[in-house]
Amino acid sequence: MKKTILISFLLAGSLVSMAQQPYQGVVGRTLAESKEWWPEPVKAPKGAPNIVWILLDDVGFGASSTFGGLISTPTFDSLANNGLRYTNFHTAAICAPTRAALLTGRNHHSVHMGGFAHYFSSAGFPGYDGRIPSSKGTVAEILKESGYNTFAVGKYGITPDEDTSDAGPFDRWPSGKGFEHFFGFLGSETDQYRPALVEDNVNIKPDGRHLSEQITDKAISYIARQKKAAPDKPFFLYYAPGATHAPHQVAKEWSDKYKGKFDEGWDVYREKVFANQKKLGIIPADAKLPERNAIIKAWNTLTPGQKKLYARFFEVYAGYLTYTDYQVSRVINYLREINQLDNTLIFVVIGDNGASKEGTQEGIVEYSNSPRRNRNITREDAAKFNEAHLDEIGTPQADANYPLGWAQAANTPFRYWKQDANTEGGTRNPLIVFYPKGIKDKGGIRTQYGHVIDLLPTTLEFTGIPFPDSIKGIKQDSLQGTSLVYSFDNAAAPSRHTQQYYYIFGTRAIYKDGWKAGVSHRPNYLDLNDYADPSRPAVVRDFDKEVWELYNLNEDFNERINLADKYPQKLAELKHLFEEDAKKYNIYPFIDWEDVFQRRLRNSQKSTIPVPKQK
Repeated sequence: MKKTILISFLLAGSLVSMAQQPYQGVVGRTLAESKEWWPEPVKAPKGAPNIVWILLDDVGFGASSTFGGLISTPTFDSLANNGLRYTNFHTAAICAPTRAALLTGRNHHSVHMGGFAHYFSSAGFPGYDGRIPSSKGTVAEILKESGYNTFAVGKYGITPDEDTSDAGPFDRWPSGKGFEHFFGFLGSETDQYRPALVEDNVNIKPDGRHLSEQITDKAISYIARQKKAAPDKPFFLYYAPGATHAPHQVAKEWSDKYKGKFDEGWDVYREKVFANQKKLGIIPADAKLPERNAIIKAWNTLTPGQKKLYARFFEVYAGYLTYTDYQVSRVINYLREINQLDNTLIFVVIGDNGASKEGTQEGIVEYSNSPRRNRNITREDAAKFNEAHLDEIGTPQADANYPLGWAQAANTPFRYWKQDANTEGGTRNPLIVFYPKGIKDKGGIRTQYGHVIDLLPTTLEFTGIPFPDSIKGIKQDSLQGTSLVYSFDNAAAPSRHTQQYYYIFGTRAIYKDGWKAGVSHRPNYLDLNDYADPSRPAVVRDFDKEVWELYNLNEDFNERINLADKYPQKLAELKHLFEEDAKKYNIYPFIDWEDVFQRRLRNSQKSTIPVPKQK
């Protein structure tokens, strides 16, 4: 494989350089005195595979059957059983930062996506303005200039709100970042039956079908048309469904498959999944399950009405995930039908962060009757409403999101959840690598440390495509990820990605050679209210007084034993590394999302400039 990669790399370099070299003809005063010249068309390296990146939304480590969960995902099971499972792979703990890092191969603050690209949550600083610079080119831009066709379907999530109308500008839409076709939505979440839908550079009306079905149809149609026109030309497909982000919506035929399957509750679920993960070899044989997060009630203390309601929430979620797996199977089966599956490199990242805590402790049936979106609704009122409207969960009329207890269960074997950048529960997500021609250890497990910024360099090394000095004449900043190709054929290879920072909304961590230090900013703050009170006085937060924790992940992979008091020197060393990264990657200033929200809200009330409507 290494020899093939080297030859392809050199070939690709020559082809790309031919496309970028200056004019080589002769321009004389007359045609007779002149010599014509045309650059050679750019072609991908000979034998270069198709590439498919699949990124799911809000799926915890312990949800899918592929990684020990109790939710059936046969397509992912098959890909993993014929490829590789990476069990030590990481995201940024929330959607937009993860997606920006994934597509660019650079840390999220480095590409200006420290938070979101939304009007009320971006800030006017280099690490937070939500606008990826042209000097941080995407994988689609690189592959397009290297002879690939490029398509994206589903959730994009990194276009500034101000740019999302039909007037653009379109340079930060998918079409402006290297994708030749796009069908999906530009925001962070959308209704699955009434999505804020975009095709290429136009906002369009949805047709009423489930969004996952629509994006799959489009993905297949893009591949079909491309292969008919240019059978030998490879393609890159970025398949990023809105699933399984809230609202959890899916046809009853899918959710009813799980009727009664979760009546034992989230505590039993965690125990069963933990046992499965040991059997699969995904976690250490001597691992211990962390205690239930303190804010979660024991299942056996709930009322019969709560148990019935909460079980139904997770039945719907499970059906939603299995349905998503089915839609992915349609793409996989189509590739098999046209004899392209064996020549397709597939990465599947099961979740752009840990399972979501945004469903609150009671769960959400309708936002209008949830404290998350309505300050006039108490938790008691929400609980009563949910029990009375249980049958709405999963329907197009509902905004369903499961309660917090299921988020921890779906994150088994870890503590905590989405947004918690200091914990593995917020940042560790499964990765599957599938390529029949190049993966020898089929069904193998890999424990090397990885991060979403690694997939772009992995793709380039494996396909033999060099990283360009410039894209469209704009000099490119270097990549910050580390290729994982070294581990494909060597399960025992030491990790090459040895240091990584994390930072979301003030919560932060630093990883170095198996050690990890982190601090939770406002640890008891479960959710960010979408409609913060602009009259509340601004809060001055003292980040320096927050208490750090220290873990040795080599011996304690799921962060059960805090070693901060035992090894203060190691903690100080890691905190110093974090400060260095904070300066290097634009993490400063430390920002609390709610404070930014309120500042923008106050400014918008004073300004005559139209404020983009939140989706």
